[in-house]
Amino acid sequence: MFKFFLGGGGNQEKTDDVGGGGGDPMDLQALPEGCIATVVSLTTPRDAGTMSSVSRSFRSAAESDAVWDKFLPPEIHTIMSSSSPSQPPLVSPSFTSKTKKELFLAVCDNPVLIEQGKLSFSLDKWSGKKCYMIAARALSIVWADTPHYWRWISVPDSRFEEVAELISVCWLEIRGKIGTRMLSPSTLYKAFLVFKSIAGAHGFENQPVEVTVGLIGQEPTKHVVFLDAQRGQTQGQGYHVAGPWHISLFNRRHIPALQSFQSFQPREINEAQYPKERNDGWLEIEMGEFFCEGGEGGELEMTCMEVRGGQWKGGLIFQGIEVRPKRM
Repeated sequence: MFKFFLGGGGNQEKTDDVGGGGGDPMDLQALPEGCIATVVSLTTPRDAGTMSSVSRSFRSAAESDAVWDKFLPPEIHTIMSSSSPSQPPLVSPSFTSKTKKELFLAVCDNPVLIEQGKLSFSLDKWSGKKCYMIAARALSIVWADTPHYWRWISVPDSRFEEVAELISVCWLEIRGKIGTRMLSPSTLYKAFLVFKSIAGAHGFENQPVEVTVGLIGQEPTKHVVFLDAQRGQTQGQGYHVAGPWHISLFNRRHIPALQSFQSFQPREINEAQYPKERNDGWLEIEMGEFFCEGGEGGELEMTCMEVRGGQWKGGLIFQGIEVRPKRM
């Protein structure tokens, strides 16, 4: 019934004929800015950025507070005003005087610490969906308070005050939980274990680690990953453990010989099973996916376990578990 085009200059970009039939074309740029802003606000932040390059009228509408206010969660100011005392609050008289777009981008690029500094909140720049990272201090880590196995330290490149350094354990078990009501509804999320390797890291070469993601009370998704950031020469050649090794405490002195034997077990390398470097310099390994329908009111649990191999392992620093929307 209607035909739309973007006027301006000699070139006219015509869109689809909506509803079929004829009719005079309608110039979208002739619409009031408020109407254009309403349409843009129904898209995504990424789309809004694209539309702002169409023309001056679209740029004005796409960058208006009316549009970017829709991309911010309704509780944004409550979340930010409850930020940790150790972090300067973004919501200040000088900051609230800025535009909604600037506020949105600030929250995307500068995660806000909440829950007494044990949880960080940010927004995904493409979709505007909520992102969280659970601090290591808020995770359940077996033997975490035993100095012989773990120690709590501060590092300058962590968003949290403390991180967990793995000294040496034979039983690695890390669990994290987050309420699904905190997540954006109708969103497919991915969970990532965020860590880094330090000098002397050991015990993770060729060692499968099981990770799971799922609602408490329901069967989680499970798969195997590897936390060996270096991926030594034998891994580069495509070798791994043929199956889980059940090694007693008494037999751990034979581990080097067993690892040598393992090098003869070939396999295909799946890059998705190995850590990837993040923009902030840390490493991350995907733990699994979860679709948040909204309104479930349950708890999402993520686990990382290596309890079958029996060998001692250490030399990793864990910052936390991040839950963020999957980018399509």
